[in-house]
Amino acid sequence: MLNNYVIEIIGYAGSIIVALSMLMPSIIRLRWMILAGNLVFIIYGISINSFPILILNIFNAIVNIVFLYKIYTKEEYFKLFQVRSNNLYLYYILDYHKKDIQHFFPFFEYNPNENTFSLFVLRNMQVAGVIIGTRVNENTFKLDLDFAIPEYRDFKLGKFVFSKKIRFFKEHDFKKFVSIPLNHVHEKYLKKMGFNEDTNTGERLFVKTIV
Repeated sequence: MLNNYVIEIIGYAGSIIVALSMLMPSIIRLRWMILAGNLVFIIYGISINSFPILILNIFNAIVNIVFLYKIYTKEEYFKLFQVRSNNLYLYYILDYHKKDIQHFFPFFEYNPNENTFSLFVLRNMQVAGVIIGTRVNENTFKLDLDFAIPEYRDFKLGKFVFSKKIRFFKEHDFKKFVSIPLNHVHEKYLKKMGFNEDTNTGERLFVKTIV
């Protein structure tokens, strides 16, 4: 049997996890956090022989598992399309999410020119992300902005763009993506998308070949 001190810690841990879940911008992360809290409270309920706590959290855990299963198995519609650099809706989105964009891309400024590519990523017909890049030479696409709207940050957009929608970039004669990671989170994301660090340059540059 667990002593009272350990049981109390388990109870506090469950409460903290559930409280932190409320801060998650993504519904998927929120569900995973709540599920973790449910599992901790199940242990807590068993430890103190509390059937109300046990039953409630078993029920909540089942609900979250079913919800997550539906999310990961649901067939979704994705679409990547290019918009004009002066598209008003693009400006509205960039302005509305300005603070969030500056958090992840602090040096980003939208000053398009003839080499700028402005792209919307749709998910179930909703604008879920914005990609802005520059043709820095004949066949290199430099990622200036790869932004996902908070509720869509589950890597599905990135996998769609950098794996399933490679054809779009091939049609524009691109042979590789390049990106400069601005923080640890961004670097982790790039690696997950198949980018590799190019150690032959003087700066920290991540590259993904378009094949």
